[in-house]
Amino acid sequence: MSAFLLNRLLQSVVLLVIVSIIGFTVLNLMPGGPLAQFGLDPGMTQKDVERLAAQLGLNRPLWLQYLDWAWRLIRGDWGHSFRDGSAVLAVIGRHLLATLLLMGTSTALAIAAGTWIGIRGATHRYSLFDYCATVGAMVALSVPTFWFGLIGIYIFTLKLGWVPAGNMYTIGDGSVLDYLHHLILPSLVLSLVHVAIWSRYMRTATLDALSQDFVKTARAKGVSERRILLKHVVGNALLPMITLAGMQLPSILTGALVTETVFTWPGMGRLFLDSLGYSDYPMVMGLLIFSAILVLLGNLLADIVIATVDPRIRLG
Repeated sequence: MSAFLLNRLLQSVVLLVIVSIIGFTVLNLMPGGPLAQFGLDPGMTQKDVERLAAQLGLNRPLWLQYLDWAWRLIRGDWGHSFRDGSAVLAVIGRHLLATLLLMGTSTALAIAAGTWIGIRGATHRYSLFDYCATVGAMVALSVPTFWFGLIGIYIFTLKLGWVPAGNMYTIGDGSVLDYLHHLILPSLVLSLVHVAIWSRYMRTATLDALSQDFVKTARAKGVSERRILLKHVVGNALLPMITLAGMQLPSILTGALVTETVFTWPGMGRLFLDSLGYSDYPMVMGLLIFSAILVLLGNLLADIVIATVDPRIRLG
């Protein structure tokens, strides 16, 4: 088990280095470079920009800039924002809870609803429910997340007045119920696409488990369908779903970026877009690396759970 974990950890570190190199290179080769925002200041002359580039070490070869940035990153110095001089890691920490709250809630909703829909669709194959679930999944996968968000705001906020249109809490309130009230609509919108994905995979995995010999043997022994489903089918069907949960992290983060923007949710996704628009390169790189770490940790955790549940994985 230790060799398996060490191998996965080394793979994650290599992937993180590759992601950092690509991200750093792309950002620095964009038009204007890291100092593009300063060039828009009418009071900044070309000499001022060159002097600032020298102070920040941006006039050196790109590979030297990357090595310096990576070394400072390892030591815990993630740089400072161009916008207000705040430490990048501190700013990310202030927005992390909001993103984790939104992602955690939407993921729990997606897993619960998607698992139920997938199992029921498999056990009631070609029924009206199964057809409706299939059509609904195709619609959810075809329509952009921001469109669902705008429609949700129009119906449930403007027309019905059930939920707030955005933000994380009401100024002057900040109670738990107020947080939950603001969380309802963005978490439902973010989970919608993932419910569709999860339900399709769960349906396929359940159908595959139902066709196995151990299910036929259990039926021949007179075991009830309910007991077969709960004891034999669901457990085996959930194994590939654990891997899917880890693989869904990048798409959840991407969806959170759009959802946070639509609902003005103060998370890392909205911070990323604001920083990108301001050409705040230290903040953008910090968010990119932090998101990559979250994704890799999620996949590593999924691998650990799979290896614990199914020893064949780590033995292979």
